[in-house]
Amino acid sequence: MASQIDYVLLSGTANPQLSFQVGKILKTKVYEPVTRFADGEVRIQIPVNIRRRSVIIIQPTCPPQVDQSIMELILMIDAAKRASASEIIAIIPYFGYARQDRKDRPRVPISSSVVARLIEHAGANRICTVDIHSDQEQGFVSTPWDNLYASFCLVPKIKKLKLKNLVVASPDKGGVPMATAFAKRLKATGLAIVYKERDVHLNDSAASLDMIGDVKGKTVLMVDDLVSTASTLCNGADLIKLRGAKNILAAITHGIFSQDALERIASSPIDKLFITNTVPQREEVLKSKKIEIVSVAPLIAEAIKRIETGESISEKLIL
Repeated sequence: MASQIDYVLLSGTANPQLSFQVGKILKTKVYEPVTRFADGEVRIQIPVNIRRRSVIIIQPTCPPQVDQSIMELILMIDAAKRASASEIIAIIPYFGYARQDRKDRPRVPISSSVVARLIEHAGANRICTVDIHSDQEQGFVSTPWDNLYASFCLVPKIKKLKLKNLVVASPDKGGVPMATAFAKRLKATGLAIVYKERDVHLNDSAASLDMIGDVKGKTVLMVDDLVSTASTLCNGADLIKLRGAKNILAAITHGIFSQDALERIASSPIDKLFITNTVPQREEVLKSKKIEIVSVAPLIAEAIKRIETGESISEKLIL
């Protein structure tokens, strides 16, 4: 078992702000080993001795440069392995390609599996993600994989609002376990489920069909792991409002905000949207009056402490 101080914290370029927040909580220096060669290729050089030390790499593989983030991560892992690190832990707050977790049409790859195997083959001894899109992705590799839940940070934030007559809603049936967990921890009065039928030929486009649950006169909290185009979220919010909800809030782990997502959210009946900082946000998101960002740095820092001291992660950090 590694000692609590016997590790080196590395950050890629995908979300250094989050890495430094984690380092501040842990009172540990964060090293940035990534630069570029003149031709644009990734250059990695870890600036300190890591022989027989635990190396922890924080690098979400997120937009706007998903593939570059993956390459940085793989090369940092390889550099640590070749420098004789005792263990290499890849902390990937947002796991790129996670939604491509199955064959949903003919002649397509299972991209999430490919990326996971690349990380494993590079030399990672442990993978740690936050709200991975599908739990079964942890089985794509034999490397230990801890999936943390952003509710560790989101639930306390929502509790401070002291919401009355709260109903927690899932925008699709796949999110029911997440909504159930939130409802339990927030002591909600009910649970609602919006059903949708996704057309795989229309990329991220989705259509809400119907809903189970009573939301009339209630404050509704919609929860999900990710918001991309915001079609699913806003279509669900429209239906919930149509069914008589008094107020609508949303708590979503990963804010991607592609295409016209911000415009959809601005014109939707959603009063407040909480997202985390697993993905760095552009200026328009930061300026939005509807969107508030909650840091997952305390969650990641606590996970690192528990991994390095051999304590249980599931006891506190996994719902």
